[in-house]
Amino acid sequence: MPVTALHHYTIRCTPDELPALVDFYTRVMRLEAGARPEIPAPGAWLYAEGQPIVHLFAHLATPDVPRQPVTGHVDHISFRSRGLHEMRAHLDAQGVPYLEAPIPGWDIHQLFLNDPRGLKIEMTFWLDEEAQEGGAA
Repeated sequence: MPVTALHHYTIRCTPDELPALVDFYTRVMRLEAGARPEIPAPGAWLYAEGQPIVHLFAHLATPDVPRQPVTGHVDHISFRSRGLHEMRAHLDAQGVPYLEAPIPGWDIHQLFLNDPRGLKIEMTFWLDEEAQEGGAA
């Protein structure tokens, strides 16, 4: 099969929204800001384990960066995650509200939260992996 994993997704924002989004994805989601090609608009690439998986693109209506239609059909983005207990504690300490969503009949537990623009973020934890690492749900 040619598709094997999510490579990255891009969030469009205004330049004014960029700092809050960078803060959320680095402080709350604990991604790391990293290298980004020279692009004629502000933005950031945020990495997990060396892979840039969230691209923030502060669009500007200039001749160099034409405005494109917004694609508003995304319901949520899911991150494969580890450390369920630790992440709950981290979100609580950060004051970030979240919903828990265990999947009945599956060894999966999800947390749902929202970024500063309201995009729903899913964190998916495999309970068998959590047990191997020393913590269950």
